[in-house]
Amino acid sequence: QARPVESGGGSVQTGESLRLSCDVSEYTKSDYCRGWFRQVPGKEREEIADIYVRDGATWYADFVQGRFTISKDNAKNSLNLQMNSLKVEDNGSYYCAADEFGDGHMDHWGNGTLVTISS
Repeated sequence: QARPVESGGGSVQTGESLRLSCDVSEYTKSDYCRGWFRQVPGKEREEIADIYVRDGATWYADFVQGRFTISKDNAKNSLNLQMNSLKVEDNGSYYCAADEFGDGHMDHWGNGTLVTISS
């Protein structure tokens, strides 16, 4: 089954920036919630940020507030995550996801892109 594809991951040093993109819009035309999640080996996947397509409302986890920005590019059908002032604790695999039915459950998941931050 085809899945959304994330891109933009890589290795940078603390304080630098990365921009992640995901083509999740190619897999759903719903106007509900789309988000970015992060997972570190041995820990549960956690939500980083999300955006409600219908009105553009955004939400951020406290630990990325002010550093990360989620956005959607309608022309490119992409969901983006601009990550600035990266910290070592931002290490992990980043996944995009989309809620197809508006029930708060993410139905479409990407395969993830790895972000590595070194000090």
